Amino acid sequence: MVAKYPKSLQDVIEESVIGPGYYSLVKQFQARVENARRTSTPKIKKRIHDTEECDTEEVTPEKRAAVQDTYGCTNWEVRYMPLIETAESQQLKKDKMRSLSQTTDWNEEELRVLMKSTYYSQRKDINKGTDMKTLTEEWPFLFQESGMEVHFKDLTGIPLKETFLNSIDKKGNRLLNFMRNVCATKNKRVLQSVIKLQVLRGQTNGCSEDVKDMILLLLSYFDEKEELLLHYVEETSLAKDVELENLPVTPCIIVCGPSCYAAVQFMLSVDRKIVNDDITTFIAAVCLMFGSYYCFNIHYPTELSSVLEFLQRYVKTPRRGGSLYMWLHLQRFSMLFFLFKVFFHHQSRKGHKGCGKEEQKNDSQ
Repeated sequence: MVAKYPKSLQDVIEESVIGPGYYSLVKQFQARVENARRTSTPKIKKRIHDTEECDTEEVTPEKRAAVQDTYGCTNWEVRYMPLIETAESQQLKKDKMRSLSQTTDWNEEELRVLMKSTYYSQRKDINKGTDMKTLTEEWPFLFQESGMEVHFKDLTGIPLKETFLNSIDKKGNRLLNFMRNVCATKNKRVLQSVIKLQVLRGQTNGCSEDVKDMILLLLSYFDEKEELLLHYVEETSLAKDVELENLPVTPCIIVCGPSCYAAVQFMLSVDRKIVNDDITTFIAAVCLMFGSYYCFNIHYPTELSSVLEFLQRYVKTPRRGGSLYMWLHLQRFSMLFFLFKVFFHHQSRKGHKGCGKEEQKNDSQ
């Protein structure tokens, strides 16, 4: 079939045939067969918008953040409450965390213990489709860096921020060198972004600045919509000043300033609701944004899928075999092909070190 209709079916990116040229078509057939054999009972319930108090009820269910599959989640649905817990003890711990969220002197280690011991109740509320407004009221620490870190670790078995920073240490400099020195010479859009970011960044250095460069250049390379990932407001804006109707329904970083480089304050929105209005580092904002997709069962928007899947590979190492490739389509081949070019290009250099330490130092300050 591919030999007969190469223009329609062959896997080609930038005039290069990918692998044997028919892998995408084979996997589509394989996926179709498995979907036909699948039972009609869904593994995940869709998030249903049925709360009158929700401040996003003008958004139709079709346009709201859709549910993704359980890929990568090792503990998505907890069937049984921990033996040492009861419904009463779970509620007491939940109430305690709600009280702690109203203070500024809470103990982080105590919070981690409370979050871990109530993971069962958190997943129950999330998986039954509780709206975002209720979740922020019932589980406020789910949207804070410390709380989401615990939940993400229980959900996937991976420490979110630590893994992301380690990947930046090992691969970040190599990626940036490739984008600036190779992609910019072949792609006018990337070249324009490189020049623009150099002006915006100025002489500032550091891990956080590199991450900003990386994400903005990836958006340019994949030609994906920056407004779905970053929403810019005035530097002095408060959460109440943000025009929610202009936000995407999927997780979005709100940048308080004219650019990521000038901003010192960030916010996070999910389902057009500000769920965290006090994020002080860009890396923390990225981790919270990315973690929200996993923690709250949100599907990557099509217009941003390549960049998010690229970040996914910085946080989670994909397993080999059909389980991963069942959901690959041609756009994702483009992203994987780009990864291949970055990490095996002869001009690539060894990644820099110290990014994680720098970020930890910034957090401590």
